[in-house]
Amino acid sequence: MTTVIPSFSTTGLAPELLAELTAQGITEPFPIQTATLPDSLAGRDVLGRGRTGSGKTLAFGLPLVHRTIGRRARPGRPLALVLVPTRELAQQVTTALAPYARAVGLRITTVVGGLSLQRQADALRAGAEVVVATPGRLHDLINRGDARLDQVAVTVLDEADQMADMGFLPQVTKLLEQVAGDGQRMLFSATLDGGVDKLVRRFLTNPVSHSVDPGTATVTEMTHHVLHVDAEDKPAALTQIAAREGRTILFMGTKHRADRLARQLLSKGVRAAALHGGKSQPQRTRILEQFRTGQVTALVATDVAARGIHVDGLDMVVNVDPPTEAKDYLHRGGRTARAGESGTVVTLVLPEQRREVSRLMATAGIRPQATQVRMGDEALARVTGAREPSGVPVTIVVPAPERSASGGGRGPRSPRAAGQSHAAGTAATGGASRAARPSEDGAGADGRRAGHRASGRSRRPRRPRTA
Repeated sequence: MTTVIPSFSTTGLAPELLAELTAQGITEPFPIQTATLPDSLAGRDVLGRGRTGSGKTLAFGLPLVHRTIGRRARPGRPLALVLVPTRELAQQVTTALAPYARAVGLRITTVVGGLSLQRQADALRAGAEVVVATPGRLHDLINRGDARLDQVAVTVLDEADQMADMGFLPQVTKLLEQVAGDGQRMLFSATLDGGVDKLVRRFLTNPVSHSVDPGTATVTEMTHHVLHVDAEDKPAALTQIAAREGRTILFMGTKHRADRLARQLLSKGVRAAALHGGKSQPQRTRILEQFRTGQVTALVATDVAARGIHVDGLDMVVNVDPPTEAKDYLHRGGRTARAGESGTVVTLVLPEQRREVSRLMATAGIRPQATQVRMGDEALARVTGAREPSGVPVTIVVPAPERSASGGGRGPRSPRAAGQSHAAGTAATGGASRAARPSEDGAGADGRRAGHRASGRSRRPRRPRTA
């Protein structure tokens, strides 16, 4: 049985890191940190399972930084690596770890698709001890000769189950084969199923397993509601929910439906914006910043936002289109009730969806509060805070797509010429082969898979989604 720590001060963390934790207002470790830090700081391989928002980033980030102190990276040869499935999660991890890296004089850089390949290559060649990357873009930089992983002594896989779901396992496997063979490996995820087991067996040596808050949906901070609504009432009910006070994420099944709903909400006076894999990275970054600052109050998203989006004070997630898998439900809901805060997850269910949603909730281990709602019912406002929108159309300004960064249109196919990765562009691009650029819109892909099953057509092998 491994030991746990009551406070950060008893971990043996460098004084600079303890001081930075205090400066960041972090005084007590979360359970996943309490459980894993003794082993990870000792250099052991760690397998950590914790619910979304449970503090996994610092659970692996603090030991990664601590164990890299005093070392200096040669050009293009990082010393520590964090692999994540999506661009948004990469940016979030970098933002979370940057203060601690700075506190001990380490350089950190982010390597993701959708942004300038050359700039990322230059950053690696300038020297970075810590690299946070999506698999596709890092793979491309290695192929170009801009990076080598043979000096990586600490490797982290964050949201490993999502990387498996997105088809990244072949790329992840090739990357792990290149890191230092005697290095430390840490794998953190909300769930540990599917291809994750293969990674654990092959790349982790006698890992110590820790499971904290394994049931994402069972945490007491989160309340789950199913609103049974008729098709004719759903559009108006949805508009009133989106017009509620505070920030709300509304999940849609496809990027096209997300765009359409955002336009409809804007026309009714709701400050809405769509977020999905068809947006360029500058657009996605700007939209998220607008959502964080309150310029946008209703974020209409596909499952690209269900991982790696952390917005403080987000108290409601609405499943406009119910997800097809329990795992997707848990990760959508995990955008709220983070770090001990409370939150509400609302799923709108049409009559023909009731049976399938009931099965999904049972699989997820959730017992939602079910309510039949009609327009004008007090229950709609009581559960969601729904209210009438202003009715005055509003405009939200986001950057225009940048061809050089996102590869929009039918530009050059070479990643050097287009300034981006073959495996890590946005879903709207046409610059590389379709095999290398599948949709980043998770729910859309699920919808297509469901369609193949329903029609009896054979299912193609899953291809990696872009990151």
